[in-house]
Amino acid sequence: MLRKILFPLILGIAGCGTLLWLGFWQLDRLAWKEAIIADIDARLTAPHAPLSRFVTEAQNEYTRVLISGRPTGEELHVLDSGTAAGTGYRVISKFETDIGAIMVDQGLLALDNKDAAPLTRDMRITGTLLWPDDQNTSTPDPDLAANIWFARNVTTMSRTLGTLPIMVVASQTSPQDPRLTPLPITTAGIKNDHLEYAITWFLLAAVWAIMTLYLIRRTLRPKTED
Repeated sequence: MLRKILFPLILGIAGCGTLLWLGFWQLDRLAWKEAIIADIDARLTAPHAPLSRFVTEAQNEYTRVLISGRPTGEELHVLDSGTAAGTGYRVISKFETDIGAIMVDQGLLALDNKDAAPLTRDMRITGTLLWPDDQNTSTPDPDLAANIWFARNVTTMSRTLGTLPIMVVASQTSPQDPRLTPLPITTAGIKNDHLEYAITWFLLAAVWAIMTLYLIRRTLRPKTED
């Protein structure tokens, strides 16, 4: 009898073991992602830190800062359809500060308002340091003639605007540029589907176990004679 069920038994144990391992691996990933989100939340609620020209992505991303200065009127427009304010252009401005020129993501500009004049006066901005990861291998090159970009990239944009490779995403601006809707950083948009993936793998393991038992039962069922 053991010989009859050996193959489906091995297949069932191997399949269930693999699916369960994948489920527990996703639970580990869930804990890892939740720790990252908790760390970002802690940074987003911490007191504002002074802005230094020596900030780095590894040490300072998601740090809240308070800056004073003036936008020069030079800006890059990043087409974005996935914001809380809808579709438009993220305005990346060249912003003069006491540490030098930096970039400020001032918020969303309506599509039909692209040619409106920017506000160029002294401002006080609270925001968050960010090194965006918008770009991938399928991202089109920017249309420089039309000033339309398709992703934020600190290195490329800082070279284009002639600034330090520092970007601050504005959460509040005083005074507010009337063209723009600020898009402050939150953790709400961080994808965290690991629990759903874990449940899927565990359900598949249960289905695999049921199918294995069914196959073993069929294998052990006596053959009926004609």
